Amino acid sequence: MGTFAAFEQKMAAAGMGEAAIRAFRRNYEALLRDESGMIPEEAIVPVENLESLGRMAGGLPAGAELLAQAVVIKLNGGLGTGMGLQGPKSLLEVRHGITFLDLMARQILDLRRACGMPVRLLLMNSFSTSADTLAHLQRYRAEGLADPAEVEFMQNRIPKIDAATMAPVKWPADSELEWCPPGHGDLYCALVGSGWLERLLDEGVKYAFISNSDNLGAVLDPAILYHFAHSGAPFLMEVTRRTAADSKGGHLARRMADGRLLLREVAQCPEADLTAFQDIERHRYFNTNNLWLRLDLLKEQLAADSGVLPLPMIRNRKTVDPRDKQSPAVIQLESAMGAAIECFAGSAAIEVPRSRFAPVKTTGDLLALRSDAYDILDNGQVRLHSSRHGEPPVIQLADAYKLVDALEDLGVPGLRGCQSLRVTGPFRFAPGVILEGDVTIINGGAATVVLQPGTYRDRRVEF
Repeated sequence: MGTFAAFEQKMAAAGMGEAAIRAFRRNYEALLRDESGMIPEEAIVPVENLESLGRMAGGLPAGAELLAQAVVIKLNGGLGTGMGLQGPKSLLEVRHGITFLDLMARQILDLRRACGMPVRLLLMNSFSTSADTLAHLQRYRAEGLADPAEVEFMQNRIPKIDAATMAPVKWPADSELEWCPPGHGDLYCALVGSGWLERLLDEGVKYAFISNSDNLGAVLDPAILYHFAHSGAPFLMEVTRRTAADSKGGHLARRMADGRLLLREVAQCPEADLTAFQDIERHRYFNTNNLWLRLDLLKEQLAADSGVLPLPMIRNRKTVDPRDKQSPAVIQLESAMGAAIECFAGSAAIEVPRSRFAPVKTTGDLLALRSDAYDILDNGQVRLHSSRHGEPPVIQLADAYKLVDALEDLGVPGLRGCQSLRVTGPFRFAPGVILEGDVTIINGGAATVVLQPGTYRDRRVEF
């Protein structure tokens, strides 16, 4: 068995702080104990009848006093490599010259104008995203959103574990591949280790709204802030209804042993319980990863838990060089920030419209966002057009369009009235193409076909 001393030495030499080392030690020791993290169906009960944003009593918005005590934290550590990008995913353009990051900045500036208070924006960057992100933010220098000391704290990184020896893996061919990100559960120890938790509390900031930078529906909603502040809850998770497309994703549940809310991912579900796991009528809600956190109560909970929230450990088996399946097998340990819902007594959840969950994970998502199915407002908010009644178009693009460069060549059709779109083969949408209902477009040849202007409704178009 490996010993932790080698990991501690390696992390300290790389500048990782005490909080990050403690969190990794906890997960490493859980790995050595061979903890499965399984949550059987018999140990939980479904969650029903949550309070809803739409039905919230009064729906009162937060006033300037509450907004002055709020910080917006965006997880901005991801590269858009899956979509062919070399830089931060948040620098993807939504419309010409407007990136995800620009929308975040506009949202913050709009909140500041509305309440006359300096609402904070904090980005949890990674070593891969920091430089490009800060360079882009220079355009907001006059608004105080460019100084790294004011807008950034860094995600930690942790060693990959040699699966054969349980020691830190060594890979001299590229020592950077000896490290991996710890998952977004790292947020809590990164806040502590960076000094930002104490700094925010000293500045009178009490409430944090946290979301992924690629979820363009995640905007600080003053009505939810008001509800959260007056609820007294230490932690609030925004959830929305699962659909058939979400049946394999994690769900919210309540633990029978102590009544606490928890998240169960498919990796934590025994095989015998998969049918119940995928029953979207039984387990109705999934985590949007839009979270609200009382920072003063986070500090108290960390003190009670010896400085580390007891987040469930997630193990991933990979190779040290993900492009070389013959390279040594490694174990990567992660944790999810939403899993902290079970770490606080009195945690709560609120049902929100699907519009607050609009992540851009694929080029299909990006195509929809760039179309007239969405409105991009001057205040940085992104909304589905009112005619869509909260339902985004379902877009399936062939693998040839997996990368953003290929998407640029495809063009953007009108999708406001489109329910579903499937594209196979080389195409280009001419200006003036409008797709409505359910449309399938197939080109079996090698030459690019230009789809001519016009309205295509409930059509299967083949070339």
